Amino acid sequence: MISRRDFLQASVAASAIVGASGVGNWSKLAAQQTLTQDQLLEFDTVGNVTLIHITDIHAQLKPVYFREPEINLGMGAVDGLPPHVTGKDFLNLFNMEAGTREAYALTYDDFTSLAKGYGKMGGLDRAATVINAIRSARPDALLLDGGDTWQGSYTAQMTNGQDMVNVMNALKPDAMTSHWEFTLGIDRVSEIVDNDLDFPFLGANIFDTEWDERAYAPYKMFERGGVKIAVIGQAFPYMPIANPGWMFPGLSFGVREDNMDELVTEVRGLGAELVVLLSHNGFDVDRKLASRVDGIDVILTGHTHDALPEPVLVNKTMLIASGSNGKFVTRLDLDVRDGEVKGFNHKLIPIFSDVIRADPMVAQLIDAQRAPFEDQLSEVIGKTDSLLYRRGNFNGTWDDLICNALIEEREADIALSPGFRWGPSLLPGNDITREDIFNATGMSYPAAYRSEMTGELIHTIMEDVADNLFNPDPYYQQGGDMVRVGGMGYSIDVSKKQGDRITNMTMLNTGELVEQSKTYVVAGWASVNEATEGPAIWDVMESFIKRKGTVSVDPNQSVKVTGA
Repeated sequence: MISRRDFLQASVAASAIVGASGVGNWSKLAAQQTLTQDQLLEFDTVGNVTLIHITDIHAQLKPVYFREPEINLGMGAVDGLPPHVTGKDFLNLFNMEAGTREAYALTYDDFTSLAKGYGKMGGLDRAATVINAIRSARPDALLLDGGDTWQGSYTAQMTNGQDMVNVMNALKPDAMTSHWEFTLGIDRVSEIVDNDLDFPFLGANIFDTEWDERAYAPYKMFERGGVKIAVIGQAFPYMPIANPGWMFPGLSFGVREDNMDELVTEVRGLGAELVVLLSHNGFDVDRKLASRVDGIDVILTGHTHDALPEPVLVNKTMLIASGSNGKFVTRLDLDVRDGEVKGFNHKLIPIFSDVIRADPMVAQLIDAQRAPFEDQLSEVIGKTDSLLYRRGNFNGTWDDLICNALIEEREADIALSPGFRWGPSLLPGNDITREDIFNATGMSYPAAYRSEMTGELIHTIMEDVADNLFNPDPYYQQGGDMVRVGGMGYSIDVSKKQGDRITNMTMLNTGELVEQSKTYVVAGWASVNEATEGPAIWDVMESFIKRKGTVSVDPNQSVKVTGA
């Protein structure tokens, strides 16, 4: 476990940049029951440039519960470095107290109890209030959206993302980048970008495969506070691997490190005094990129859903992580002089929905997006006796429930559920509505397949997914969390190489080892293969939950992890 002193020596405090960061004093104020909106928004304005960052909203218009991961392993040189620090280790690293609002917002510890006390977080009407307050203090602030915005809810599913486009237009970002946006299909993305979006859609690493030319604007130049600023957009680099390539034919992605280096040189040549990378690479990919490409001042990172109360410095590049699901908005003030960042102030602002007032105009707009679907959204399908959450390297109770449903409804031996990071949490005793089911399953390739696979093929799939997560080279970490498995346990040594990580695959109902040559019935969903057949996963879930009435999920002890 890295100490706070070592972290700061490796981060901003040891750099030539003079600044301050954190979550402010809202934890102590909350403990005294005196927390107010004004106190959450307190900020010492610094310098001449303000950046506002929000990312990975996943179509969550309303406040939600969202439990942060219990396990978030870092591989190789980043083992034990933020964001690969969780729970009490996270609290100790950042000098936070257990049981406080900041502990609730940033860790999984005692989540159910704290959630009942502190309430839901997020809501774009509340985020609008924060953004407007920052703009009131610094009218020329840049608002930048890190992508994963148009997917992840019932209304986004029913409107092909139009609900989110309408609301984000009202927030008036200055630019965005992308990932799950492309799972709406290339035609729908083009329709939105060409006709509906009121701000630039940036993708420096998205190329047309026929002509090998950029398909979208790579950057946007701004002048704010007398400073020329280049904002470069970097979409998720591994789209055709993690998502169905047939949905966006004719496009290629990738990290494209050399192209990034050339772009930084290009925008500096155009007079950029501040270079900002609006990225959906994921934190560790951005950390490596920052170590290899000079001239980027700030990376606003996304994709891996990390929320960090302090920046991380790599060489002269500051990495900012602003969480997910609308839980946080980051404000970053910069003192830019002579083409360099001389100072900064940073605050990860928590969107506590019981403290921050809703912006009336945006609240009304959100209600208008939801109104045609209100009956479906609010329909109660069942109830949960367990905390349902998704985040974690190896399992979450939402996915355990999905696997249980797949095994029973699809009459399978083994179930596989993708390691998606998106999807809010539900507290024990809560009703499960149709909206809740779509928050965990809403996407454009939902078919719940049923197929026969040999033990050898299952092992190969498991090894491939594990390598996408635990390869020590961040540029080969190309997916989400580990695939979730129902009906089968296994051991994983994350320190091994691909092909040797997964052992002891065991059928839970019999205790027998999975045989390489034996055939098993496997059910899953979200296959990247075109023309996958099966009922939509939300229909499978609804049928299962209705039949059960009340569901509960036992603690998952079927995955044995070593080598961490």
